[in-house]
Amino acid sequence: MINLEEKPIKRSDYKYFLAITTRWSDNDIYGHVNNIVYYSYFDTAANQYLIDHAELDIQNAPIVGFVVHSHCDYIKPIAYPDKIEAGLFVKKLGNSAVTYGIGIFKKGENSTCAFGEFVHVFVNRETNQSIAIPLTIKEALQKLVSH
Repeated sequence: MINLEEKPIKRSDYKYFLAITTRWSDNDIYGHVNNIVYYSYFDTAANQYLIDHAELDIQNAPIVGFVVHSHCDYIKPIAYPDKIEAGLFVKKLGNSAVTYGIGIFKKGENSTCAFGEFVHVFVNRETNQSIAIPLTIKEALQKLVSH
């Protein structure tokens, strides 16, 4: 059982929000967004933040973020055509890795439908070896650090 009192489930727990439109194909046979789709929302929120606030060029940058860990706790379902928002904050910022907290909210609601964790390790694109987070990215991520 999830102890919700200790989890980031309120809108105020997050520092950045990205509007996402659910798609018809997100729903599964049970009539709600399939569990694996939430990870796509997580990936989209983290990368869109880096593109918009750290000038990350996902196609050509010599440094990329690899996902090395993720998990999601589901509270209540969402379904197409719900309008949703992904909330983002930084739980831990290290030398070569960042741990994000991500929550999925129905538009206008104060508590999450799902929340989880998403870890990027930054690597050299050519060698796949971890490297220090570039300064522009680190500065952008520091704005999301939650205390």
